[in-house]
Amino acid sequence: MIQKLEQYNQILEDVINTLKSLSTPGGPHENTLLLVMGDHGQTLNGDHGGGTAEEVETSLFAWSPKTPPDAVLSVLGENSCNFDLHGKEVCVSTMQQLDFAVTVSALLGIPFPFGSIGRVNPELYALSAGTWDNQRTGINACTPQDDLEAWKMRYAEALCVNSWQVKRYIDQYSGSSIIGFSAEYLHHVEELYSKAQANWSEVLKSTCPSETAKGEEFKESASSSLQLQIDAYSSFLESFAKLARSAWTEFDLWLMGTGLLLMILSVITQAYILVRLNALCQPSAQECASSRIIPKLSFAFTLVTIRAASLLSNSYILAEGRVTNFLLATSCIAGVWSSATKGNFTIEEFIFLLLNIFARFGIELGMSKQVAGPTATKDHPVSIICDIFGSSFCNVSMDIFPIISLAMVTCIVLKLITCAVHQRFLKYFIMSGTILSYAFIANYWASESTLLSHTKAVQEIGRSLAPRFVYAIGGLSLVISVLWRLFAPVGSLKFNKRITSLSAAMLCSWSPTILMLLGRQGAFVALICITGAWCIIMLQQKYQKDSKLDTTGSCVANPVSVTQWSLLAVCLFYLTGHWCTFDGLRYGAAFIGFDNFHIIRQGFLLSIDTFGVSHILPVLSLPFIAVHCYNTASKKSKVKDVTINILIQVHLMYGLITAITTAVTIVCVTIQRRHLMVWGLFAPKYVFDAIGLLLTDLLICLASLYYS
Repeated sequence: MIQKLEQYNQILEDVINTLKSLSTPGGPHENTLLLVMGDHGQTLNGDHGGGTAEEVETSLFAWSPKTPPDAVLSVLGENSCNFDLHGKEVCVSTMQQLDFAVTVSALLGIPFPFGSIGRVNPELYALSAGTWDNQRTGINACTPQDDLEAWKMRYAEALCVNSWQVKRYIDQYSGSSIIGFSAEYLHHVEELYSKAQANWSEVLKSTCPSETAKGEEFKESASSSLQLQIDAYSSFLESFAKLARSAWTEFDLWLMGTGLLLMILSVITQAYILVRLNALCQPSAQECASSRIIPKLSFAFTLVTIRAASLLSNSYILAEGRVTNFLLATSCIAGVWSSATKGNFTIEEFIFLLLNIFARFGIELGMSKQVAGPTATKDHPVSIICDIFGSSFCNVSMDIFPIISLAMVTCIVLKLITCAVHQRFLKYFIMSGTILSYAFIANYWASESTLLSHTKAVQEIGRSLAPRFVYAIGGLSLVISVLWRLFAPVGSLKFNKRITSLSAAMLCSWSPTILMLLGRQGAFVALICITGAWCIIMLQQKYQKDSKLDTTGSCVANPVSVTQWSLLAVCLFYLTGHWCTFDGLRYGAAFIGFDNFHIIRQGFLLSIDTFGVSHILPVLSLPFIAVHCYNTASKKSKVKDVTINILIQVHLMYGLITAITTAVTIVCVTIQRRHLMVWGLFAPKYVFDAIGLLLTDLLICLASLYYS
């Protein structure tokens, strides 16, 4: 490191020597100002990006061919002077990074950045000869000024514009921000600005003496007024910078600790309730069944712990989709290995493992906006396939494959409605709405296809009306499902059939809207989602039969199935092209079917697109694990009790998994709050996980009321 620093010092000396030779009067670099800076520092061990002073502080070297006059240097801030290794006194001053942009703007003579709230640094500003040279005459040529007065006048003028720009930003931010600043602090800042502006007019008057004023008396008065004005503007700018820093960049450690403690207590409470519920649901004579569930519970806990611990690393957060897919594939391989050793391998295990391979390619190639379309590199698999078969083949495939996938999804959903919905009116209403919705989705895709020629009117109908019909049908189906849940006779269907009907109706109400918002990739994602859910349910039934839980009366849910359900939901989030960053939101999905912006409507559609396939559908489909696994209980009188108990357990397990992940994310953000990437990576991840946890808990509460 020392050799590298010496190398850069030598380069810097060579640059300065060259500038010196070209900075003679009339030379090309007579008025050049050299700035050399670093982006951040590092520790002696090479660590960088953390929160220590060595890492967050960096160097700024400024050089000017003209030295400011001694009078100007005498009024600048105090420097920290020390002796270097050669015994030479070296003085180093400091400035806030916040002040850099506005200071350079003042030196260049360009407008200050709108969002800047910094203050023009006096020391760096004084290095420019234009701030004191050739300024020896007052504004109205009333009296000659010395170097110090000329510089103070120019600096006060710069601070005047600087303060006006910051005040304009305060007004616009306070008027448009939902949270904003407290009224007390804003009132104090506005008082400082008003006081500074009132003094400025007096300063301008004092630059010309009255007829009776003496020269020396006027000089002292003008210099004193300028210094007071500089102090007034500096006080205003420093006060607001302190206010903004406390509101935007400083963390309340007490509130963070309280929130983290509450989150940990919440996780412990959920785990305790789940353990107690399992103990109550399992008879004392079922020690054999309990011994079978412990390995499953340990394996599920290991998967959740590994995924949660991976969030402590920024590299793993960036690769969360791949990590989650790896853990899901690991659970599949473990199941295949267990079945192979017992000699009861099933086709569902092979399909589930194959599905994870497709999901992995989907996350890798996918459906991510970072590599999709024209941004794909030449070595990207999509580009390689297009090079082999031709671009026309790729274009045709991109138009035909989604339609084929949509047709397959339609057949599967209609089959689900036929088998799962047992009430006649609800069945035919949901079936009709589903057929119409998928027909409108196909019409919308066809209107955007380049293979078919359409008139302008047909395209407008397909692009505008078709999505709105899908949203309307989905909303109407949702209302009908809720009304049927509220007013249908309780004894008209058996409890298991009632739960299946409600769950299928709810899924069919949400899925067309989510498919529409996901675009052409939606049908393929739906196939993966449906296939994965079917495999998990079938493997759960296999586990039930192998453990003979259906004949013993035990009602303990399989934690591995719920964990796989949760991991599959996370994979679907990344499979659909979403990322836990604010630029990872698919903003275009909010305008499908609409040209105008409305904050509530577009916000609702964007939320459905972001959390639909990863939160809404997985939570609403959790009852299938409970119902389809325990609908063959031998004691028919206890079927309802068993189903209710297992439904509560499944919801608690799913919520606990989400809570553990979010709690670790909070710990990560607390540790990394001073990290270089806190606002670019850790904070967005925390926001997404926190919103996801709130949405999951809300959906679990609503689903519990809906299915109870």
